Amino acid sequence: MSDEPQAAIYTPDTAIDALAEWLGAKVQAGDFPETTVRFRNDRAAARVGLDALSNEDWARHFGRFEPLEGNLPSPLALKYHGHQFRVYNPEIGDGRGFLFAQMRGADGRLMDLGTKGSGTTPFSRSGDGRLTLKGGVREILATEMLEALGVNTSKTFSIIETGEKLWRDDEPSPTRSAVMVRLSHSHIRIGTFQRLYALEHADEMEALVQYCLEHFPGPALPQDAPDRDNPAVILMNNVVERLADLAASYMVAGFVHGVLNTDNMNITGESFDYGPWRWLPEWEPGFTAAYFDHGGLYAFGRQPEALHWNCGQLAVALRMIAESEPLIAALQRFGPLYMEAVARRWCWRLGIAERGVEQDSQLVGLCEKAMRETKAQPDAFFFGVRKALNGIGEGVSNYLDGEIGEMLKAYTLLNSSHEYWQDDTPQSMVIEEVESIWSAIDERDDWAPLQNKVSALRRTGEAYGCPPTAQGHGG
Repeated sequence: MSDEPQAAIYTPDTAIDALAEWLGAKVQAGDFPETTVRFRNDRAAARVGLDALSNEDWARHFGRFEPLEGNLPSPLALKYHGHQFRVYNPEIGDGRGFLFAQMRGADGRLMDLGTKGSGTTPFSRSGDGRLTLKGGVREILATEMLEALGVNTSKTFSIIETGEKLWRDDEPSPTRSAVMVRLSHSHIRIGTFQRLYALEHADEMEALVQYCLEHFPGPALPQDAPDRDNPAVILMNNVVERLADLAASYMVAGFVHGVLNTDNMNITGESFDYGPWRWLPEWEPGFTAAYFDHGGLYAFGRQPEALHWNCGQLAVALRMIAESEPLIAALQRFGPLYMEAVARRWCWRLGIAERGVEQDSQLVGLCEKAMRETKAQPDAFFFGVRKALNGIGEGVSNYLDGEIGEMLKAYTLLNSSHEYWQDDTPQSMVIEEVESIWSAIDERDDWAPLQNKVSALRRTGEAYGCPPTAQGHGG
């Protein structure tokens, strides 16, 4: 999250080889006219021992996609199905990306380097397999802001401009092109299991479950969990715990992902794939990010419902190798786990120690009510309350005059000594600033506003520190 990176020695580990024959298709990257390095995330690269690469080698590996030493000899475009806005689609898969490499991080976890915009694959359908440079910039901003606010997110590892002109309906065109690499803890999706279920491939389903449990282990199941030794049941419980926490983290961050389809759900609970995302300009449950989400299926306030529904689709798929009852029992844990995670993360963002789910949830409700009534921008609300609680600055204590202030008197303050809390205004990510950062690049090729924003967001993450997790929570 927002902790200092641990230095690592590059340690390739292509664990995916055991599944590759049926999990994906070997592909080649697109041949791009140019490879100009625009963003390299050396903080993330240090976690997997790749930060010492020269810019030339960086462009070779992450723009031309020459294999990393000891790693996958050919990229692997992964196969999956998925519900897209609740409509099942068996004709998807990695259409403009692939798994490029796997390695062990400094903490021993298996990590993937995957791409977006790297060219066409057998699953591209009518797409060109490309990514706009603006789309890449937006991925940087989303991942950096989310990491600062404690969300379990993929890292934007690299953005390389590729010198092509692209035509898009949702951007002024022609527009510049790029290829992105993201660092993730797995690229296995709920949609991966849905595909095996649809094809009735039980042996592969069991192998995929074992792969996930071996490389992405979670905490022990509750003692009263039915069939708690069944691998599929263990995985189901793990995914429910992770996605309940992910849903809570979105809500506390005031973030709207926009496209919470089952093919965008990583079984490690790590958020990824940032297209039409937005941060709330004010606390509005009906706020949507995607212009094509006409019914508000993935509106801000419906995101927990969406992730719960997606967990249900995993349960449906796992019925191939497990009984329904223990899978349903796991699914029913989502609601209580979500409420616990909201309370835990809300207190963390306010800089106070938890006092118990019931009391903390009452505080959450009061804060939500205050934001709705005052139309406060959420980042400004959390920032102002935290400063007021610590007696920092003037004119920021309005929210402490009423019920919220009375309730907060019972809470213990956490450390707010970082210089960030002395700032006049918080870091935020409203759409006007996003567009301004992009305009500087598009109109003047000025990358300084983006670089400055990334630095500011990392400083914000330092101020917040690592978010709390449930006891024994794993990922």
